[in-house]
Formats: sequence, structure tokens, C-alpha cells
Amino acid sequence: MRNNKAVTAVAFAAAAALALSACGSGDDKTGSSAIADVSAAPKDKAATVLDQPFTKPNLVLTDTKGKEYDLREATKGKPTLIYFGYTNCPDVCPLTMSNISLAKRELPKADQDKLQVVFVTTDPERDTPASLGKWLSAQDPTFTGLTGDFPTIQAGARQIGIGIDAPKKEKDGTVVSMHGAQVIAFSPKTDEGYVLYGEDTSAEEYTKDLPKLIKGEAP
Repeated sequence: MRNNKAVTAVAFAAAAALALSACGSGDDKTGSSAIADVSAAPKDKAATVLDQPFTKPNLVLTDTKGKEYDLREATKGKPTLIYFGYTNCPDVCPLTMSNISLAKRELPKADQDKLQVVFVTTDPERDTPASLGKWLSAQDPTFTGLTGDFPTIQAGARQIGIGIDAPKKEKDGTVVSMHGAQVIAFSPKTDEGYVLYGEDTSAEEYTKDLPKLIKGEAP
């Protein structure tokens, strides 16, 4: 069971800094979601509502068409989900995007058009606009993919309490990208990140919450 306990952005950021997922290695023994670290109490809902929301990251990156994308301007006044991950991740990243995609399809067409889903790569050296676009199209062609220089991406992630490390190559040749695996929802009313979801959130849970997130309501 999971409870819907409100937490501060500061508390979440502190926990997230210590909780990175190594989804490049194909296992999860080296990290866990920051949701679990924010509160050890059992939960009955997927959503964790922040009583001190995050300001939307001041990120200007490159989209999958090779054009400049100003996150704040492009998503202003729109319900937005933001996730940091990478296309070579074998498990958490594709599952998270798939679950959101499945849930989005259950929305009325008008609400589908309102929802913005932004995937920011944590592995920009390999995730070029073209490769990122191809990967995201298989998930949902309306999803926005962003890439750019790693320091800018890392700084943007930190603005919403998500820690990421530069990808590194293991002895066996596997490239591991350590990153926080949370999805943060931004309200169309305030443009602030007020709800977060952990990597274990199911498609059914997103399906239940998206109608409220579209309206800027707390799930």
C-alpha cells in the first residue's frame, strides 16, 4: 500500500541526490527511486504531492528535429510531464515512457492534445536528435525529446531535484547512465512541478491520475 504524503521540494531534492538508478547496467541493485527515500511509510497512491513545488527548469536544448527548444516557453500554461533518461536504457526508461503513452491514449482527444510529455536525455553523446526521435516515435510520436550538452542537462535536472551523473563505460563495455528515475508533473495553472512519480508507477496509475493533472489538480 502507498500513501499520498505531501513532501517539500527541498526534502525530495536531498533524497534524490542520493538515489540514482543505474538503468544502463540492466539491473537495479545500485540505485532506487527517490520516492522511496523521501518517505519510508507505506503508500496507497502513486503520486507524491509536493507542498513546495519546483520551478520549471530554465532549459534551452535541441529537439529531435534539430531545432532550439525553450522548455519554459514551449510548455507554458500546459500540463507537462518531464523525465530524464536515455534511449539505451534496457528497462526503466522505456517502461516509464510506455506506461505514460498507454495512459495518454485513454484520455479524450482534446486532453491528449493538451498534455506535453518531455523526455530529456542523460546520454547526449549517443542520443542525437535523430536517434532520440526514432526511439521516442516508437513510444509516442507526440512526445518531445531533448538533447544538448551534458552540463546544461545536469543543471536543469538539479533544478527539479533530480541527480544525474555523466555516462561511463564499464569494464565489459557497457555504458551506464546513473540518473534519478522520477517523473515530475507541472501544473498548467502555475507552471510549477507539484506532483512526482517513482519508477514503479504503472500505466493504470497514470491513467487514473492524468485527467486531474490535465486540470492542474492534485491526484
